[in-house]
Amino acid sequence: MSESTPDYGLIDRAGPGAGIFYPRRDSSPAPAGATDLLLEVAPGVTLGARFYATDPALPTILYFHGNGEVAGDHDDIAPLYHDFAAANLFVVDFRGYGRSGGMPSFATLVSDGPAAAARFHAILDEAGFSDRRFVMGRSLGSHPALEIAARCPGRFLGLVIESGAANLRRLADRMGVDASSGEAAALIAAHEAKIAAIRLPVLLIHGEQDELIPVAHARLLYDLLAGTERELVVIPGAGHNDLLWLGIAPYFQAIRSFVARHGA
Repeated sequence: MSESTPDYGLIDRAGPGAGIFYPRRDSSPAPAGATDLLLEVAPGVTLGARFYATDPALPTILYFHGNGEVAGDHDDIAPLYHDFAAANLFVVDFRGYGRSGGMPSFATLVSDGPAAAARFHAILDEAGFSDRRFVMGRSLGSHPALEIAARCPGRFLGLVIESGAANLRRLADRMGVDASSGEAAALIAAHEAKIAAIRLPVLLIHGEQDELIPVAHARLLYDLLAGTERELVVIPGAGHNDLLWLGIAPYFQAIRSFVARHGA
C-alpha cells in the first residue's frame, strides 16, 4: 500500500468494522418537493438518496449523514438549508441504510463517495441545476466527503464537515486495533496524507461539548488541512447530536457565508 492509497479494508479485516455501523431501513415516502433516487455505486449495488430540490438556480449540497441516521430523517431539516443557507440538499445513505442495497463496511463507506458524487453531478446536469456544488459530511459521513474532496474535487467548490469523525487513530484505538502496528500505522499515515492533500476550501463545524468526538479532534483535522483555506466554527455548549438545534443561528450563518463566498 502506498501512502497515497489508504487500505481502509484493514478496519474491516481486523474484525471490528461491522461494529461501527448502526444501519436502519426506511421506506417513508418523500415529502412534497423531494425525490427519492437510487445511485449505482458498484455493479448490482445502489445507494438510496433523497433530493430536496427547491430551486435549480441555488447551490446544491451533496450530504452524507451520520451513523444511525437515514436520508428521510432530513425531511424537517432540508427546508432550513433552503431558508437559512440558500441551498438545495441532496442526502445520500450508506450501504444497508434507508433504501440502499448491500451491507455496510468501512472500505465501501469511503469508496462509495466518489461513485455517488459522479451520479449526483449527472442528475443535476440533466435537470439543469447550477454548477455551484458543495460536499458535506456529518460525523461518520465525513469519511466519504473527505474522500470526494481528496480524490475527485473538480466540480465541487468547497467541503463542509460537521462533527467530523476523521481521526483514524482514535477509531483504531476504540475498536481494539493496535494503531502502532505496521499495517495500522501505514493506514493512518496514508489517511492523514490524503487529508493534508485536500485543496478545496473547508468549513468545520463542531460542538464545544461533543461527547462522542471531542472538539480537540476537530482542531486536529483543522491542523491536517493546513494546505488549504479552512475555518473552524465551534458551537458553544453543543454536543454531538444537538449541535444543529442549540446552535441553529451560527450553524446556518456559517454555511450560508461559506457557500456564498465560494460559490460566487
